[in-house]
Amino acid sequence: MRSFSIRKSLILVSILAIPGFLFFYLLPHFAKNRYKSLPIFGEKIVAKTYHTKRGKKIPDTIYHTVPEFSLVNQINETVNWTSLKGKIVVINLFYKDSPLKDVNENVKKIAEGYERNPLIRFLSISVDPKDNPSNIKPLANNLKAKSGKWDILSGDSSIVYPLIREGLMLDMIYHEEAGKSKFIYGNQIVLLDNQHRIRGYYEATNADALAKLDDEIKVLVAEDLRNLKDGR
Repeated sequence: MRSFSIRKSLILVSILAIPGFLFFYLLPHFAKNRYKSLPIFGEKIVAKTYHTKRGKKIPDTIYHTVPEFSLVNQINETVNWTSLKGKIVVINLFYKDSPLKDVNENVKKIAEGYERNPLIRFLSISVDPKDNPSNIKPLANNLKAKSGKWDILSGDSSIVYPLIREGLMLDMIYHEEAGKSKFIYGNQIVLLDNQHRIRGYYEATNADALAKLDDEIKVLVAEDLRNLKDGR
């Protein structure tokens, strides 16, 4: 019961910064209890189980979720779903030698707004299998990315590429050309809820998309509160 109260308090604090116009989007609408949530991306399967709502049996839905993974961050700590339990997660891909240096800088601006919010975690995943904590740490230091809040991740391509393609449902192509590594990957930021479901894609270099991401992080925080209220 005490942990429930603590989590509820954290969520309430988190939504204090939500602009007033978003409350129509986020919260139950007066006595009619209307609620507009974010979409859930990926394959959906109707389960054989049911839940009851207002006396009616409604089939459960099984949604696509990002599968378990294990990567290491800038200080060689393991990051996986166990370490991210109960968190809303924001993920982007990067290649540290790419000319698109502003992607992680854009993530930095958003991450700074949630630095004290324990419900939100940011993950930046390197697409280069040659990367490791020692050569990623300088980048993390330049970005002032704090491990455990904003993790700069690397790992073997056998883990990273399936995670990108099948889990996050983003494009990922790697090939060698004239002795140099070439990477083509989805330049989008992905928003996951605390059940590892994909709730949004946002163009990483588009100002309007980034503003939408910021708003929709708050939407998920409010949704978390509503689920706690409903006992889910």
